[in-house]
Amino acid sequence: MISTDPDPVPLLDVTGLTKHFPVRGGFPVRRTVGAVQAVDGLDLRVAEGESLGLVGESGCGKSTTGRLITRLLEPTAGRITYAGQDITHASRKDLAPVRSEIQMIFQDPYASLNPRHTVGKIVSAPMEINGIDPKGGRETRARELLEIVGLNPEHYNRFPHEFSGGQRQRIGVARALALNPRLIVADEPVSALDVSIQAQVVNLLQTLQRDLGIAFVFIAHDLAIVRHFSQRVAVMYLGRIVETADRDDLYENPRHPYTRALLSAVPEATASHIPAARTRIRLTGDVPSPLNPPSGCRFRTRCWKATERCATETPTLARVEGDGVGHLTACHYPEVRDEAPEPRQTLAANP
Repeated sequence: MISTDPDPVPLLDVTGLTKHFPVRGGFPVRRTVGAVQAVDGLDLRVAEGESLGLVGESGCGKSTTGRLITRLLEPTAGRITYAGQDITHASRKDLAPVRSEIQMIFQDPYASLNPRHTVGKIVSAPMEINGIDPKGGRETRARELLEIVGLNPEHYNRFPHEFSGGQRQRIGVARALALNPRLIVADEPVSALDVSIQAQVVNLLQTLQRDLGIAFVFIAHDLAIVRHFSQRVAVMYLGRIVETADRDDLYENPRHPYTRALLSAVPEATASHIPAARTRIRLTGDVPSPLNPPSGCRFRTRCWKATERCATETPTLARVEGDGVGHLTACHYPEVRDEAPEPRQTLAANP
């Protein structure tokens, strides 16, 4: 149950998180000639038992953020606080007790499982590595976890290649649950699966989140799935959070132009005799390179509201008048409900 305290202490608190990957060149000396700004000054909070959706276009830094939170990558700058403990640059020894509480579900179920190991070995490996010997033994616990995620415990001795994609992802979920985590980072856990299987895996994660009280950072680019799973949503563009709000508030009243453009692309099931409720916004141009992002607001090169101020002044996440306390937007000219984009923006009716 999520605390109703107006300002509860978050389970995860990320402030100013930054990750720049150096680009090296030159001959004969390999010197640093630039940096890919994958994540640049990101702030987010996750409460105990809460599910936070992180959405955005491919290449915006979502997966890098997930790996920074789980400390699979070393941050360039910023701060990561977990349960009140600063783990930003914690040593391997200091991270040992935290590792078991922060787990990750990877995007590709085919690449994240060792093909040489049996399912039982894969699921029980975290317990073996951390020296945990549960009541009844590791094999009994592994079989219980397989049953929890909807697999047959009798498949304990099978290998990953004997399972379908959806079943392999369930194995990955069972492995993540092996150490009773408090936080799971799910990095696009269903994007590699067939549409018919996606709902099964998402419903499984939702059930586990509700029954076990696990907090989730759910990374995805499918806005329909995020709305179904997450209680809060953060929208990311080119390494920065541009808007964050409660699920219903964000989907019904998007304030950032980029958020509005994303939501306009979500397919709507309407009868043929009922006109579409909104027009689709087709953004012009490509996403700028993270090697040389635009000054000021990073979305300004594709935004129909951009002015000189957007090029010189970086907008900060702030509450727009009339929005809820948790609805924050990084835009100098936030959207107004039912406001139409300017004519120079290419528009098309929703199919």
